[in-house]
Parts: sequence; C-alpha cells; structure tokens
Amino acid sequence: MIFKDKMVAVTGGAQGIGKCIAECFAREGAIVHIIDVQDGPWFIGDLSDKVTLERFAAEVIGKIGHIRWTVEPDLFSAIVQNIVSQQISGSAAASILARIEAALVEITPKTVAKTDMQTFRACGVSMRKTEYIKEFAAKVVSGELDLAAVAKMPDAEVIAALSSLRGIGIWTAEILLLFTLQRPDILSYGDLGIHRGMRMVYRHRKITKKLFAKYRCRLSPCGSVASLYFWMVAGGAIPGLTDPACGIQK
Repeated sequence: MIFKDKMVAVTGGAQGIGKCIAECFAREGAIVHIIDVQDGPWFIGDLSDKVTLERFAAEVIGKIGHIRWTVEPDLFSAIVQNIVSQQISGSAAASILARIEAALVEITPKTVAKTDMQTFRACGVSMRKTEYIKEFAAKVVSGELDLAAVAKMPDAEVIAALSSLRGIGIWTAEILLLFTLQRPDILSYGDLGIHRGMRMVYRHRKITKKLFAKYRCRLSPCGSVASLYFWMVAGGAIPGLTDPACGIQK
C-alpha cells in the first residue's frame, strides 16, 4: 500500500471530487485530513513528503501542484454558455455571453424562452445556435426536460439526456458532468487535450481506444482529477515533457 501511514490533506473533501480523492487515499492506508474550502475542491496537498495517487500523481500531480478551476453550478446556464462558445475563440465567446447577460439580466429558462431571436442575433449569436438555445429553453419551460432530474441521473444517463439536445454532443455532455455537476470520474475519450496529455505522460505516439480504456480503468474513480492534470500537461505545465506524436509523419 503505497500510501500507508502517509499524511495527506485533501481540500473540498466533503463532497464530489474531493470526497472521491479522500476515499482513494483512505483505502490505501493514508491518514487523510479534510480541509473544507469554498474556492474549489480539486487540490491535493501533502503534509509530510510527496505521496502518489499511483504513479500518475507522483509524475504529474506532484510536479504541477494545486489547480484552481472555475465551475458553473447552474446546469441551464452552463448549457447555454457551451452552445454559445462552440467553434469560436474564448474571448469572442466571453464578449457574446456578456452581451447576452446584459440583455437578459439573468440567464434562466424563462428569460431565454421569452427573448426573441433577434435579441440573441444582435448579441452575436449565430442563427443556428440561437435556434438551439431557444429550443432548449422551451423544453425546460414546458417540463419536457427536467434538469433537476437530469442532475441526479448516473453519468451515462446524463450523457444520453443532454446529447439528445440539438447543439450538445457527447463531449459537451461530459464537460458539463465535470465542470457543472462535478462528477468525480469523467475522462473523455473525445477530448484532444486529454489525448495529448496522456501521450505526454505515458509516452505513446497514439492513444488508441484500448489504451485509453486501460488508463481510464487505472485512474478510476478519480478520472475527473486526471482530466484536469492531463489538460495542464498538454498545455506545457511540466517543462521539458514533450509530445511523442510530434515526430509522426502524416
């Protein structure tokens, strides 16, 4: 047991991802200290020396350290934001969302449903995205889609329910599971950043479905934490760690 008698601090350990991490360490014999904080649950701090959440944590979490990540707890607003943000830059999405918030004051099913399409178009939302957002809001207002019920579903059922909406695919549903519903074990095969991070950490030129399934199994039930760190690795958070795929001739 690699964590036997190690002293580990886990913030946000009362619920969600923080709870999952705390349980992982406890099962391995660690002495776990829960630090309840308000500004984000995804942080592992070491009170003695460096410990690992298997080799992944030794090579990645230990080198990168504390990650703070913004979450959007309101599922309706998060879905609207994700639809607006598709296929445009982050700065463009932020500007459009700011205009929508100024026009509607509050992004809720009722305010979106009663706002005409021209208002969204004037905010910079494309016609197709406006149709997706209006259709989504109408389903929520009519009761056809119960977001409170969706939020209580198992992961696979949430993905099925959300990806049935126009404008929401499987990857977007998984992102909503991670950053809005804060589910602890989300590792998306469809995310290119996660693929790059995996290649860099595990030194593969390609992450096949078989390889992905192997690593996903190893990292479960803390796939969401792994996702955050794979993104950081993919963005260059560990100096000198290269992407083996860069040498492939196409």
